[in-house]
Amino acid sequence: MNSQASSASRKEIVLTGFGGQGIVLAGQIVGKASSLIDHRETTLTQSYGPEARGGACSAQVIISDAPIHYPYVRHPDILVCMSQGGYEKYAGLLKESGTLIVDQDLVQPVEPCCGDFFSIPATRLAEELGRKMMANIVMLGFFTAVTEAVSADAARKTVAGSVPKGTEDSNVRAFGKGFDFGLATLKGRRKKAAGMKGAS
Repeated sequence: MNSQASSASRKEIVLTGFGGQGIVLAGQIVGKASSLIDHRETTLTQSYGPEARGGACSAQVIISDAPIHYPYVRHPDILVCMSQGGYEKYAGLLKESGTLIVDQDLVQPVEPCCGDFFSIPATRLAEELGRKMMANIVMLGFFTAVTEAVSADAARKTVAGSVPKGTEDSNVRAFGKGFDFGLATLKGRRKKAAGMKGAS
C-alpha cells in the first residue's frame, strides 16, 4: 500500500434511499468489490431509519490506498441518492467538488448542487427489465461507469456473487444496463465539450 497516498486515492461514498430499495446491498457490493477484488482498503457502515422498509437508510463506504483510521463519512466525495429524503439529509454534506448521482424520477436536486452532477432513470430502466427491485443494481452499474471508484470487472463479479441464487443473470444484465447508460452519458458529455470547444 502507498502510505503517501494523495486525497485523489481516497473516496468517501454515501448511498442513500429508503428501506426496500437495496441500498445496503449496493454498498456491500461496492465494498466487497473494492476490497476483495480491487485489493484496496475499504470500510462499510450502514444506518436505517425507524422502519426497515420505507424508512430512510444509507450505506457509507470509504475506499483508500492507505489505512483507514475512521470508518464514518463526514463529507462524501460521491453521493448517490435514490430518494428525495436521502438527498435532503445528505446533500449539505457533499464536498463542493463532489459528485452527485440521483435517480432522476425520484430526486429533484436544488441547483447548483455540487462539482459534478449525473442523473439516471434507474427505477424506470429496472422496470423495463421486468424487475423494479433491480433499480439498485442499475444504479450501481451507472455509478461504476461514471465514477470509476471500483473497477467494472470487480463490480460485475461481486454483483453475481451477492444476489439471490437464480437471479444472477438478470442482475448482471441490470448492472450492464446502468453501466452502458453511464458510458453513453460520458460520451455525450465529451461530444458536447468538443463541440463547444470547436465553436469557440
